[in-house]
Order: sequence, then C-alpha cells, then structure tokens
Amino acid sequence: MELRHLRYFIAVAEELHFGRAAQVLGISQPPLSQQIQVLEQEVGARLFERTNRRVELSEAGRLFLEEARLVLAQVDKAADVARRAQLGELGELKIGFTSSAPFNSTIPQAIFSFRQRFPAVHLNLREMSSTQVAEALVDESIQVGIMRPLPLPDSLEVVELSREPLVAVLSSKDPLVVGSEEGLFLSALAHEPFVFFPRSYGSGLYAQLLSLARDAGFSPHFTQEAGEAMTIIGLVAAGLGVSVLPASYQRMRIDGVVYRPLLDPLAMSAVWLVQRKDQKSPRAKAFVELLTRKVEVT
Repeated sequence: MELRHLRYFIAVAEELHFGRAAQVLGISQPPLSQQIQVLEQEVGARLFERTNRRVELSEAGRLFLEEARLVLAQVDKAADVARRAQLGELGELKIGFTSSAPFNSTIPQAIFSFRQRFPAVHLNLREMSSTQVAEALVDESIQVGIMRPLPLPDSLEVVELSREPLVAVLSSKDPLVVGSEEGLFLSALAHEPFVFFPRSYGSGLYAQLLSLARDAGFSPHFTQEAGEAMTIIGLVAAGLGVSVLPASYQRMRIDGVVYRPLLDPLAMSAVWLVQRKDQKSPRAKAFVELLTRKVEVT
C-alpha cells in the first residue's frame, strides 16, 4: 500500500464521483479506478458501493476513511517536522560559554532574538571555562562556543564578536585608587597580591594576564583563587588583593570595589564565537548567523 493510494481513496470518498475525483487529483479516471481496485484488494474489503448512478462508501470504507485521514495527517506532520528541523526551527542547540560572556550585551540580545525566532528550539546553555568550551566543541558535546582567546585545534574556526578593555579591580581602600581615575599601567600592580582564576580552571584571561605582566616586567603573585568572577570581586572588596577583569564586569557594582582602566596598549580582551569547521547543525548555523549579524549591526 502506498500513500498515493490513500490520497486517491480520500479524494473519491470526498467527491463520491470517480470523474470529479480524477479531476481533483489531476489524473485520468481509468487509472484512478484501477488504483482503487488495487487498494481494495490489499485491504481485503470493498470500500465503495458502486451502481450505475452513484458511488457510496461502504461501512468498511467509512471506517477506513477515518484512519486514512489520520495516517496522512501524521505523514504531513512528520514531513513538517523534518522540514523545520532542516531549517533549524526544531530540536536542541547546545551552547557552551565562558562566565564573562553574558556581560557582553550583544550575546544576551542574540539569545533573546534566537528564542523569539525559533521558539521550538530548546537552548541548552552550559557555563564552562574557555578550555572546556574548546574541548566540548572538539568532542561535539556542544555545537557553539563563546569564549576568551586560547590556542585552538585546526578543527575549529573563530569569529571575533567583540573586543573590550581590561580594567584593574581594586579595593576602595587601596592607595592606588587615589589619583588613578584616568587609569593606570599594569606595572603599578607589580607588588600587589592577586586574586584570580586558578590556572587549572582553563580561563583564557589567565594566559593573557601572564603575558601582559611579563611585558610589564613582573610575574603576578597569586594569593587567592576563585572560579567565579563575582567571588574574585568580593575577595578584592575584602582587601585580599587586586585583580584584572574585562571592562564589562564594571556593571557589577559592589561596595568597596573600584575599577580603573589599564593604560597598557595590549590590555584588551576579545570574545570569540567558535564552532567546528564541519558544522552540520542547522540550528547552530542559524544561531551563528544571528549573532554575527548582531555584531555587524553594533
């Protein structure tokens, strides 16, 4: 039994006339009559009562009509699901992001726009370090990554979403606060204890801080470690040291903390959008396109 047999049957059942049904289907009447006979043979029941003057559904035909309509409706639904999935309108999108990414306004706006455009797509958002983002993309446990710069394998490709200055995070009681409203150089922090992400966390900012400090002629003395930026800022407020974070963190206003621009020319941090070069997910492609378009507009 083929789907066309069901469509032929439904057309005849609705028209109760082989000639009119053939016109609706765009075929000639003899092949239609032949195909209905084939269907009846396969079903093993007479579906129509035929006389010289009219065609009527048999009892078996009336029951079969209900089921045939359900079958075709389900087939149409399945086809629609497949089509929408191909267009990226259904399914799940797994995004890994470093903790500092949401503080860049472009990214939350893009996520909001994606949810409005593709409400049937489930967004699975996972916070992780930049190193973990890269690893998850390689093993395909996520489809899109938002991270800070790190060396990446050749299988991944990068789009730079934004670039923002780095700022010094100081206790309001730190003497460096006085007279540094316009900013300070990283070398001014050379003798300060640092509160920062642990090396093992895999933060892209860790490697960048070491590089900047090396260019400034010192090696940071890390006395406190924390995996969350909020915790780092809180420890700075408690007077346990200084830190360096992307400027977007200045939105986090905490009593006892002062932010100062870093004047070093290379004191900038990028946010990367990363995906596999062999990206196959239409949902991921749609998200990447939307996010890169947002960046181009801004």
